[in-house]
Amino acid sequence: MADHFQLRLVDSRMLAPTVRHLVFERVDGQPLAFVPGQFLQIHFHYDDGAPTKRSYSVATVGDGSSPVQRIEIAVSYVDGGAATRLLGELPVGGVIDASGPYGRFCLQAGDVHPRYLLLATGTGVTPYRAMLPQIEKLLAQGGREVVLLYGARNETELLYGEEFEDFAQSHPGFTFHGCLSRQPRTVPRASDRSGHVQGVLAELAPCAARDIAYLCGNPNMVDAAFNALKESGLPVPQIRREKYISSR
Repeated sequence: MADHFQLRLVDSRMLAPTVRHLVFERVDGQPLAFVPGQFLQIHFHYDDGAPTKRSYSVATVGDGSSPVQRIEIAVSYVDGGAATRLLGELPVGGVIDASGPYGRFCLQAGDVHPRYLLLATGTGVTPYRAMLPQIEKLLAQGGREVVLLYGARNETELLYGEEFEDFAQSHPGFTFHGCLSRQPRTVPRASDRSGHVQGVLAELAPCAARDIAYLCGNPNMVDAAFNALKESGLPVPQIRREKYISSR
């Protein structure tokens, strides 16, 4: 059964013009045990008193083997959104109610596929940030490759982009492609791609004998990529999905 607790904001910064990175600690001082890829639910009330909740993937970089003291999430701005007002205006020291962790969008120990295809848009990239230590261990075993296709409209919206690029430079088995659909970088990089993630996917020539795919982010991307992967011959069990839907 999921744990219920309170979180206190200890730090925050803007990742992009409309995305805020928030760092919390539990008010009770306890660490959070989670598996990278899982999410928390934030509980609050509308102005009329009706209870509601929103889900946010844990962005904390961890290997899942030990609990973490700092709990990080990324929150997108939604015009007129109740959660945006709550989390966008939350001051350092502010307290919110939460529960979790939940979810099974996680790297599975039993996977034996040579290549992992990780696809994301927007804040859907946060689970992959949390997975980086696991990916490092995976690559260290040899015979594995991980490719991250991350879609954004322009370079300012590539959340944690520098972290992924630094990881790619220090881990030869990891490839990061920023897929920019509206505007290229001011100084383009060789790893950049033009267009949407699902369009760039064809360049990788997905193959059922080699690949397992993870899709996280905008539902339109997830659905389009899912269909493209199926057409490439990947069976459904080798395609794992998590859709991010912005709620008011």
